[in-house]
Amino acid sequence: MTQNMRRRVLLAGALAATGLTGIALFADAAGAEVLPRTKPKIALVLKSMSDPFTVAMVDAARNYHDHFSSQFSLTIRGTAKQTDTAAQIRMVEEAIRAKVNAIVIAPTDSKALIPVIARAIKAGIITITIDNPLDDAAQAAAGISVPFVGPNNRNGAKQVGQYLATRLKPGDQVGIIEGISVSSNAQQRTAGSRDAMDAASVQVVAVESGDWEYGKARDVATKMLAEHPQLRALLCGNDNMAMGAVDAIRDAGRGGGVYVTGYDAIDAIKPLLADGRVLATMNQFAGRQTVFGIDFALKAVTERRKQRELSKVIETPLQLVTG
Repeated sequence: MTQNMRRRVLLAGALAATGLTGIALFADAAGAEVLPRTKPKIALVLKSMSDPFTVAMVDAARNYHDHFSSQFSLTIRGTAKQTDTAAQIRMVEEAIRAKVNAIVIAPTDSKALIPVIARAIKAGIITITIDNPLDDAAQAAAGISVPFVGPNNRNGAKQVGQYLATRLKPGDQVGIIEGISVSSNAQQRTAGSRDAMDAASVQVVAVESGDWEYGKARDVATKMLAEHPQLRALLCGNDNMAMGAVDAIRDAGRGGGVYVTGYDAIDAIKPLLADGRVLATMNQFAGRQTVFGIDFALKAVTERRKQRELSKVIETPLQLVTG
């Protein structure tokens, strides 16, 4: 391992956890953030750029690149909406045409991105997923293996559910508002929530997608509350949806009678944790995931590793956060 690489490894975790403000990167004619192409080129492809979780990813990536700009160039792209898979496919296609050395992507869809990612790998581009892994069966069918740098989502959601279960009784009814249903991380969080509720003999009477979004989740929560008057809790796949659920509970006049849990520990959820409107959330350290993903990709490029030689999973930490 080179001295520069050792320095990156030592600083990766620290940078991801700091609040340092990174410098602005140069912009090309299309508005994508780039640096000169004389060094290894890494493309970071993210989901909704207005989402607080994505904002934390972008900030961490910029901070990290600020410290190691002599070692690689970075392009940061993201969609306008959580569900805009077509836009992500175009971004990966653009990265292939730009002949980047590596793509680090938080997929909007765990299956639909696989064909274009397979093309990237065929072109010799190291490809890594963060936040949301690709579907294992679909990867196998496509003959690819894409590492996932991120947490055990099922275990994280189970921990949140176990904390909620201490406030519930056997036979109580709960609903689950999950993320985009075709995404592996949404599926894993729903599974973890079910694990915890099953262990506590709590009934899951409704599961519906809120697409990771406040407005959609608010509508879903309103529907669940109306259809299940005895509902005692709503387990939400992220904090945006938890905030939507909180407002639906308020509008239904059931404040204090229905527990809400989230996932991500974004800054906007902190006041709701403090006053009890949200019982618990899970910090999956968005910035740390991003920094580790970029560093893992850069290490693979500099060591001239092949895609098939890369570790399948690099697990990152989780931390339960309560009021």
